[in-house]
Amino acid sequence: MDNPYVARCLCILIGYLFGVFQTAYFYGRLKGIDIRKHGSGNAGTTNTLRVLGTKAGLIVLFGDMIKCILAIVVTTLIFRGIHPDMIYLLKIYTAAGCVLGHDFPFYMNFKGGKGIACTAGYLIAFHWVYIPIGLAAFFIPFLLTHFVSLGSLCLYTSFIVALGILGQIGFFGMEQMLLLEMYFIAFLMTVLAFWQHRANIGRLLHGNERKTFLFKKKDTSAEHQAEEKNR
Repeated sequence: MDNPYVARCLCILIGYLFGVFQTAYFYGRLKGIDIRKHGSGNAGTTNTLRVLGTKAGLIVLFGDMIKCILAIVVTTLIFRGIHPDMIYLLKIYTAAGCVLGHDFPFYMNFKGGKGIACTAGYLIAFHWVYIPIGLAAFFIPFLLTHFVSLGSLCLYTSFIVALGILGQIGFFGMEQMLLLEMYFIAFLMTVLAFWQHRANIGRLLHGNERKTFLFKKKDTSAEHQAEEKNR
């Protein structure tokens, strides 16, 4: 583990092993359904919320966040005394492994979720400064539009922008080559997130993306009111 390249590989592996725990899939099984056969077919927070409700969605959200937080805690405990000069780089390798495990679990034919809840967990465990940045980046566009996909993409965009700014002002205390490597891994994670959301991006551009409400929105249309009167 003294070898920094071995440490990188171990962090990816640890992250992947935590990431393959598919919270949405296992929670759905507890409720007697295979979440992949309902709604959008995605084993993630948004589809769980739409299919099973707000409580289920929040459980899956926190489950996917916690698995990434735990993975980073484990790697931090292992490597902070061995490679203190590159601990933030190792954290991002762990996060990348966790997202890969979540998105491509081997026991589900490599078809999982989209990795956004994992990323939220990663931001919490990476450094506290990302908590307010992440909350603002996700919830402002989401609450204004009710598009989860838009909030998710804004979260990733803010993550990589803030990472570059903070890195260049010396916030992480790493040498430039390690910073560039960290930026590159973050860039690949961002590309993967946008690729996983390519269908959502198409629907956003065409104005037919589905909105998501944390609580069911009451239908106040005239047709609905007339139907209620006739019951």
